[in-house]
Amino acid sequence: MQIIPAIDLIDGKCVRLTQGDYGRKTVYNEDPLAQAREFEAAGLKKIHVVDLDGARGGGIVNQKVLERIASGTNLEIDWGGGMKSDEDLRIAFESGASQVTGGTIAVKNPDVFMGWIERYGADKIILGSDAKHGKIAVSGWEESSELGVYEFITNYVAKGLRYTICTDVSKDGMLAGTSVEMYARIIKENPELKLIASGGVATTEDLDAVRDMGCYGVIVGKAFYEGRISLEELVSYQG
Repeated sequence: MQIIPAIDLIDGKCVRLTQGDYGRKTVYNEDPLAQAREFEAAGLKKIHVVDLDGARGGGIVNQKVLERIASGTNLEIDWGGGMKSDEDLRIAFESGASQVTGGTIAVKNPDVFMGWIERYGADKIILGSDAKHGKIAVSGWEESSELGVYEFITNYVAKGLRYTICTDVSKDGMLAGTSVEMYARIIKENPELKLIASGGVATTEDLDAVRDMGCYGVIVGKAFYEGRISLEELVSYQG
C-alpha cells in the first residue's frame, strides 16, 4: 500500500483543518519543504499537497511552495486544491507536480476534467471525490452538490479514470477512524480503480483496515502530526 503523507497549505505554511473548517486550523510547520524532507529522509516516496488557499479561491495560489518542494526533494508530489483551468494544470505540472487532483472542476466542468485525462493520461490525473453525507462536496468543502459519491466515481471510471482520492469530510481531522464501509463499496463496484483512502486515520489499526480491504493507498495527516502514528510505523506499511 502507498503511504502518502499530507501537507496542506495556507499562507505557505503546513497546516491541518478539522472537518475542512478553515476556522479550525492548526499550523504544524512554518516550512513545508522541511516537512517534506523529513518524510523523504524516513523513506517515504509520495506526498499529497493541497493548496487550501487555492481550493477556497479558485485557481492555483501556492505554486512557489510546490516549486520549492519539487526542487528540494525527489518525492512524487500529488498536487490539489483550486485546479480550475488548463492554465492551473499547466502551472502545477511545470512547477513539479507528478500528479494533479481535481475535485470541484470534475463536478462543475466535467468536460474540462475529462480533457485533462485525455491530454495528460489517466496516470497523471486523480479524481478528488470528497463526500459529505454521501454527496460530493466542492470548493474547499464549503459547498455541497447533489451528486452521490458512488455514482460520481463509477461514472468517471467508465470514462477511463484510474485514480481517486476519496475523503469522508465528516471524519477528516477527527482521528476517529476511516469510512471503511464506503471504501469497501467503492472497491467492490470498481475493482480496477486505484482508490486512495483519506480522512480519519488515527491508529495503525486504521491502516490495517484500508490495506486489508485493498486500497491502493492512504493519506495520513493529523495522526502523524499529533504523534498518534510514528514515521517509522508509516514506513513499515509502505508498499
